[in-house]
Amino acid sequence: GLPRVLGWFCGAPVCHSLYSCVRVPCRAVRGPVAARTPVVRAGHSGEHDPTEGLAESLGSVDVGCCDDGGDCDERGAGSEFQVRAFQPSDLFSRVRLTHTLDIVFQDGSVIVRDDLDSLLCVLPENIRGQVACHPQRSELLEVVLDLGRRPEARFLGGKNGGEFLREEVITHEDLEHAARALGDFGGDNRAGVEGTLHRISAIRNRRGAIVGLTCRVGRAVTGHVDMIRDIVDSPNSILFLGRPGVGKTTVIREMARVLSDELHKRVVIIDTSNEIGGDGDVPHPAIGGARRMQVPDPSQQHRVMIEAVENHMPEIVIVDEIGTEAEALACRTIAERGVQLIGTAHGQVLENLMKNPTLSDLVGGICSVTLGDEEARSRGTQKSVLERKAPPTFPLVIEMRERAMWVAHWVEDSVDCLLNGKVPVVQ
Repeated sequence: GLPRVLGWFCGAPVCHSLYSCVRVPCRAVRGPVAARTPVVRAGHSGEHDPTEGLAESLGSVDVGCCDDGGDCDERGAGSEFQVRAFQPSDLFSRVRLTHTLDIVFQDGSVIVRDDLDSLLCVLPENIRGQVACHPQRSELLEVVLDLGRRPEARFLGGKNGGEFLREEVITHEDLEHAARALGDFGGDNRAGVEGTLHRISAIRNRRGAIVGLTCRVGRAVTGHVDMIRDIVDSPNSILFLGRPGVGKTTVIREMARVLSDELHKRVVIIDTSNEIGGDGDVPHPAIGGARRMQVPDPSQQHRVMIEAVENHMPEIVIVDEIGTEAEALACRTIAERGVQLIGTAHGQVLENLMKNPTLSDLVGGICSVTLGDEEARSRGTQKSVLERKAPPTFPLVIEMRERAMWVAHWVEDSVDCLLNGKVPVVQ
């Protein structure tokens, strides 16, 4: 059957000017918003308990006592993550940066784990406490450090812009400290914090010196793909389409874990910027048992894709940010060899891929066809028309309109409808 409209919404229609809309019931993937309870987990070594006195420092934060074999003991369920009468020294005098301080958001079956404390060492010291205990920590998208400007925190769905973290501007010393705390920057000007999913991207001047950093927060999300579990179980290749920051990489990371650990598939990830499996030689546990191949040069991603198929016998290849003609051709080659593909690409809707000459082959490619007089009359069209020239590399395309609203296309039907001037039916 046709794919369905996918999303975390109750009774809300998915509307777009080009598509017909349907109203679907909410799946039992997420619990009620009121049940969303932050729990502070602290891992430590030695006799000192880093959670001691933490609740007083953080205000109305729920402090949970967790162990490996049991559930969290939640106190004050339903309270919000707020800061009252907090000083940065209150936190760091009790919890050192070497401790693991994770916020686990329990929201139905969706559990989000961030390693934000590992990212704090990159930031200037006098804003670390403010970031760690911000009331919107769970929605923190990135922290921007630009030379000569105030440090800024940006949040998901931030319609009013970001929030400045201090009045003093970023100096060369701040940027040099951050660079020393990171690994080496690759050819794409990206680096990471070893053992985490965070991504730090650099802006350089003409002399190659760093003048700006974008510190992107990476999160491991468990249960994020439960709503498309029936599609994940199918053997069809899937392409996730969405704008930057909508959560494409987070989704394919969780899909890698589900496919390898739960469905016992042989999965290989092509990790160009170490964004899927995290920085360092040992992959992050968020990808489960999937294997990860690192790419030394971003321009050689297509070669590593072919190498993975030829050398490591995967059943599924996962690749992030397909963006060049060579990568699109490599995807076609892999699909023709009988290997399932899961990938992402930038775009808003399916038409973006159809109109993109570099990536249109992912949906079958578009070509001009000249019809005979009788055929043109029977169709009621001009003699020169556009048609899909081949089967799509990805039979399924999922548009990620928002983090909680996805729309799925059966590509052959949707592309043919759009080329014929009809409205594709999405379910």
